Amino acid sequence: MTDAPKRGAPQPPVRESGPVEGVRGNREVPPTNPAAPDEAPAVEESSEDQLGALQAERDELFDRLQRLAAEFDNYRKRSAREQAQQATRANERLVKELLPVLDDLSRALEAASDHEEAKLEEGVRLVHRSLETLLEREGLAEIETDGKFDPHVHEALLTQPSELAEGDVLQVIQKGYSLGDRVLRPARVVVSAGPPEEAQE
Repeated sequence: MTDAPKRGAPQPPVRESGPVEGVRGNREVPPTNPAAPDEAPAVEESSEDQLGALQAERDELFDRLQRLAAEFDNYRKRSAREQAQQATRANERLVKELLPVLDDLSRALEAASDHEEAKLEEGVRLVHRSLETLLEREGLAEIETDGKFDPHVHEALLTQPSELAEGDVLQVIQKGYSLGDRVLRPARVVVSAGPPEEAQE
């Protein structure tokens, strides 16, 4: 029979059966650490990557914006140029249709100058001058025919011997006109072939 412990005698300490911090079974458990020392650089590196990606996206958007602005500017210039060309072509058609009228008036003036109808001549001359002024305001200019034949603005109807140097314009058969930098109608002319062979000998 086991003796009961005596009252007042000190009792041995009682060990709890639950887990003890630092020990799991027979294995030691490392102490809990909320953040490992090497995690801070990883977070910083991730932030730098995000910043670099945002900067790259910003640069790409800026480049696209610049390209769009350049395309719009080119479109605006092209539209203005096309409108100007359309206006020029419209003027060309109008002026070209009026050229025969100008020719008729010129011939009428030449015929009237041989007669005594001074008033008729003066009237035709006034109409002729008014039409010339109107067309000049639209940019019409008579092509020069003095001097050498220029294939860019002259059309040689024929050549004939002359005391003038070869290639000089002898006679204007029909006046030529330009509108701005475009030739509406070349001047139709007779060109010198140079002195006759007999004269050269």
